[in-house]
Amino acid sequence: MVPWAAIPRGIGLAVFCALLLSSSALAQFETRGPFFSNTFPTSIAVGDFNHDGILDLAVTAETNSNNVVILLGNGDGTFYTKTAYTAGEGAISVVVADFNHDGNLDLAVANSLSTYLTILLGNGDGTFRAAPNPAVPAYENFVTVGDFNGDGILDLVTAGNFSINVLLGNGDGTFQYGTSYPSGESPAQIAVADFNGDHKLDLAIAEAAGINVLLGNGDGTFQTAVEYPTTFPISVAVADFNGDHKLDLVAANALFSAGTSVFLGNGDGTFQPGTYYPSSREILYVAVGDFNRDGKTDFVLANYHSDNVIVSLNTGVVSFSPTTPLNFKNQTGGTTSAPLAVTLTNTGTTALKIGAMKASAQFGVTSTCGNSVAPGANCTASVTFSPTSTGLKSGTVSILDSASLSRR
Repeated sequence: MVPWAAIPRGIGLAVFCALLLSSSALAQFETRGPFFSNTFPTSIAVGDFNHDGILDLAVTAETNSNNVVILLGNGDGTFYTKTAYTAGEGAISVVVADFNHDGNLDLAVANSLSTYLTILLGNGDGTFRAAPNPAVPAYENFVTVGDFNGDGILDLVTAGNFSINVLLGNGDGTFQYGTSYPSGESPAQIAVADFNGDHKLDLAIAEAAGINVLLGNGDGTFQTAVEYPTTFPISVAVADFNGDHKLDLVAANALFSAGTSVFLGNGDGTFQPGTYYPSSREILYVAVGDFNRDGKTDFVLANYHSDNVIVSLNTGVVSFSPTTPLNFKNQTGGTTSAPLAVTLTNTGTTALKIGAMKASAQFGVTSTCGNSVAPGANCTASVTFSPTSTGLKSGTVSILDSASLSRR
């Protein structure tokens, strides 16, 4: 089933037309655990902390437990030895890397309610020891890692309210304060990649008003941020979605037309305006991968409000016009609005078979698509609004079609 339109706030568009698939169309998973780590865990980092060839976990918790918990893996999908290490108040984000070049993995923890960043140096046996805290501004929401000045030593970038801060590594597990850059309100996740092909790491930062892209100069400094507007993104990921060998961005929009926005990259560090794909409220995280093994990058969403995970398959065979949300005017209860039309185009090389098209309650849909849309052909879907009660309404139009099937 393909959630297509959010009404009146938005319509899902273009490349991704296979959302909310049943798990049987993808992969099968078996639940192990739960393995108790923290109160309200906020982030997880993965690494082999004791050199036994088995992956372990480091988990932070922001509320009631200001620490990072280590869970060592048994190698069968289970974990043992819950060991807690004190971080800072509001421990919210953790990354794993070898900061002092001793061959053991270390941890960096951002603390949203503390005045410092926590560095824990690994002993190589699954235990950790405290390292000196770098002098950084207070109240960091996210931390990420990379060599931003090209000296072969790992550095850190943190995001806090209204600031992005660069911490240059000294190679011994300590850091020196580098440069600070202004940001919008509540910067959240940071994605690191080379967006313009100059072999220098760049940043994409999710904040309240959009995605800020800062191109790296290769010396630990960054150019002035360029903002790509989208509503309340709280997570951002990097991938090549359209196969042009240029990196693109996908943002998880938490509120006010919640869903995802895809920004196609131009290869020079700039991006095209975002294309919006609607979902239910409070999408808090987005991750990327090829989930149906068709060679195209898909994305998966953590849906906080509905307690589920949404998989969006990159079918690449359908586009919609217009590429902006449908917005109905005020409509008297018990009456039906004039229809708003959307054009569906089959951009694939085979016929697109249409099984069903259905609108949620208080909305209606009719179409000229029939049972099949030929390659290169288009059809029209007309959506109407028939409110039965007062207040802002939203809904979906779901399309069951051949693009929704898993490719194996």
